[in-house]
Amino acid sequence: MKALCIYAGPQAKEHLRHHGLSAADVGVIPAAAGGPKGLILGPMDRFLFNEWLPTSQHAIDLVGASIGAWRMATACMPESQAGLLRLEHDYIHQHYELRPGEKSPGAKQVSDSFRESLDRFYTGHIDALLMHPRFRLHVVTSRGKGLLKREHAVWSALGYGLAFLSNVLSRQAMGTLLERVVFSSAGDLPFSTHDYATRQLSLNPNNFMDVLQASCAIPFVLKAVHDIPGAPPGAYWDGGITDYHLHLAWTGGATTSSGKSKLVLYPHFQKAVIPGWLDKQLKWRHKATSFLGNTIVLAPHPDWVKTLPNGKLPDRHDFVTYGQDWQSRAKVWQLACAASQQLADEFSAWLERPDLSLVQDL
Repeated sequence: MKALCIYAGPQAKEHLRHHGLSAADVGVIPAAAGGPKGLILGPMDRFLFNEWLPTSQHAIDLVGASIGAWRMATACMPESQAGLLRLEHDYIHQHYELRPGEKSPGAKQVSDSFRESLDRFYTGHIDALLMHPRFRLHVVTSRGKGLLKREHAVWSALGYGLAFLSNVLSRQAMGTLLERVVFSSAGDLPFSTHDYATRQLSLNPNNFMDVLQASCAIPFVLKAVHDIPGAPPGAYWDGGITDYHLHLAWTGGATTSSGKSKLVLYPHFQKAVIPGWLDKQLKWRHKATSFLGNTIVLAPHPDWVKTLPNGKLPDRHDFVTYGQDWQSRAKVWQLACAASQQLADEFSAWLERPDLSLVQDL
């Protein structure tokens, strides 16, 4: 494989050694926050949800934060192939006209535009995706507490500064300011919540749009979503703040044919599964833990990434780099997405002839 790397935790690797990998073995699919980086997972998503997973019939938990929530919600749509293609197109072509005197679009403008996009995208499909016969959707958000209970020009900045300092001490300490709130269409959470302050609530037609917008609400870039129906009052922000890459204590619930917990299959844009957004600079939290023992990560090879336009994955810095020349940014991102078809093709080939020598330790 030239583009794809497969990493596995110890229990997952043991399963692969004795049983290989079938769609029936998968119990959970996480989808990380990470903005435009998630675009390169489009071809993999379309292969998994439209070609491979339909060869099984069991229930699967889909857990997403930020763009990952958008991806997983789209995978639950009746016409998910078309939906995933449209998601890729809409994300690539988003742009914001600057008003006189502005150097960058304001948070309200971005939020209003994003909400309009979500309304166009999901209207008429919400009931069907929430009642998917196999997929249980779990959308992660971050609810502010204390200084972060309501969005405020001054208190929010101070609150996030305090959250950063608290997080350096421990992730659990940050829970006094930011609570993990997961909205679920059905079923229990497929992970233990002893690691962080967590609340599970119902995801339903009355709150779906607010929840999905909140899960994508990057602080200071978009506005927080306040007082989601059916949820405690407060400001709800990007789920990636508490759970950037969903480094969770996966339980899986159901068992495989070998009697073990079902596997967590994780299409990701890198090997490291970073716990929270504020952990990006805390390198000691980037290593795998026992939480990921039953996890298989599918990620691009670093050398392959260097062959992409600009030698990197699409990222949010591209909005600044290209500014109002959004057509050039869109072209670069389209090229990266087209190249990432190789990731899906190589995984498909590996499934046909599994080679454990190509599986690295997570």
